Amino acid sequence: MKIPYAALCVIMVVLLSEAHLTKAVTCSPLELSSCFAAITSSAPPSSMCCSKLREQRPCLCGYIRDPNLSQYVNSANARRVASTCGVPFPNC
Repeated sequence: MKIPYAALCVIMVVLLSEAHLTKAVTCSPLELSSCFAAITSSAPPSSMCCSKLREQRPCLCGYIRDPNLSQYVNSANARRVASTCGVPFPNC
């Protein structure tokens, strides 16, 4: 079976665009280091913090379950930072 060149091009564009949209997030709590001051004090979160928080959103439940991180990620200040950044706090 021979596939027409135009159809092959369309298939490749669709596959490449889907691969770009489903880019996996690498969970690393160090990515949230820009949020440390806001989480440990009453300082407002920076735009970098909010950007990283949105990026790391799929990882938040894992961070909450980690005994070394949960005291920070599950704190009232962390909830305030998430709210300020427009990131819904997860129900894990």
